[in-house]
Amino acid sequence: MVIVDADAFHLARSLRARPGQEIEVVDPVGFMLTVRLDSVSPTIVEGTVIAETPHQPEPTAHVTIAIANLPAPSLDLVLSRCTEAGAHAFVVFAADRSVGRGEKLERWRSITREAAMLAGRLRVPEVSAASSFAAAFAAAGNPVLLDRNAPRRLAEVADVADLALFVGPEGGWSEGELELADVTASLGPRNLRADTAALVALAIALSARGG
Repeated sequence: MVIVDADAFHLARSLRARPGQEIEVVDPVGFMLTVRLDSVSPTIVEGTVIAETPHQPEPTAHVTIAIANLPAPSLDLVLSRCTEAGAHAFVVFAADRSVGRGEKLERWRSITREAAMLAGRLRVPEVSAASSFAAAFAAAGNPVLLDRNAPRRLAEVADVADLALFVGPEGGWSEGELELADVTASLGPRNLRADTAALVALAIALSARGG
């Protein structure tokens, strides 16, 4: 097995891998490989596969997290933790009350890639951006807006396998945004930060779908 480019650099410099060390490598076909390293450099790492076991970590349900643009620390947390937990994709949009500004797709995709590697996932969630809530909501498949005052809980929305969960900014949804949503759901009576709400919602949605 040969590992090159950024992954080789990460192994050699960040993880300080050494010849003779055994590491786990995810094969996208669906196996976890145990690899004994033969040579290590920042540009190329070579090793021998000594064992392989079936590895199918991807949820069967595809749950997209559509998140209002947040300040960088909070948005980074949403992208990394929800990737680890099994999010299928992300859409970052400019809500009426968003504090975060600008599209940083390269950075966001780097965060999800590192988190997917850490979690041993077979795929990296796609990250895209939308100019507004209306644009993101119109393009989403089975969108569900998370609102503390919604009449039913998210766990009760189980009539579709795949859905997009819309998480608002820290300042909450505007009246205009709420009027556009025909399906809403609550996470309960407590007021949650946006980064907390995204992870809790994903866990509930996946759990209700066997994921």
